Amino acid sequence: MRGEPSCPKCGGRVRAPGLFADSWQCDVHGAVYPMQPVIPPSVEALGVVVHRAQVPVWMPWPLPVGWLFTGVAYAGDDRSGGRATAVACSGPGPLGGIGEMLLIAEELGVGLGARYAGIDGPDPGPHIAVDGPPQAKITAAGRPSPLWHVPGVPDDRAVFAGEARGLWLWAVLWPEQAGLVLHDELVLTDLRDAGAEVELLPCGALSPRLLS
Repeated sequence: MRGEPSCPKCGGRVRAPGLFADSWQCDVHGAVYPMQPVIPPSVEALGVVVHRAQVPVWMPWPLPVGWLFTGVAYAGDDRSGGRATAVACSGPGPLGGIGEMLLIAEELGVGLGARYAGIDGPDPGPHIAVDGPPQAKITAAGRPSPLWHVPGVPDDRAVFAGEARGLWLWAVLWPEQAGLVLHDELVLTDLRDAGAEVELLPCGALSPRLLS
């Protein structure tokens, strides 16, 4: 692991529960679920997050051809469990070069997805027009899960958001053109439900996107 727990919304320092507060505190955002130090990619590290997660740990399964698992992070502590998870993958982009993707599952108000999306949070609801057709269709845990494009994000990425298993699901992709990966109707598996085949997961170098 790297560093100390941080605020999932801004990345700032947080104070542990103590005499005057029974939750982790950010000077800007108040009570938060602390984001734990980023875990370099390995099957063992992924297993730690899966074991602690109270929300899905989404992974494209099988991974697109040539793609690798490149890290995992979560927000929560030993008492609360993981209330937001972020899984990083990277591989050949649809238009050449390298594409990177973060899949974030989180409870209402955690704010981790908005942080990686580069927008004001904590949730995607105010940013997406769910009264129109979705811009991406994926299957998550065997159920269709439409995603809508999130506008107003930095120019270097594409962001989509929706709902799966009653929780927010974000897909953040770099560069922007990598968003075309979602046009192939990606299939996601909640790794909490996966079996021994996860031990065959191909791992790459830690994605710097998780550290931003």
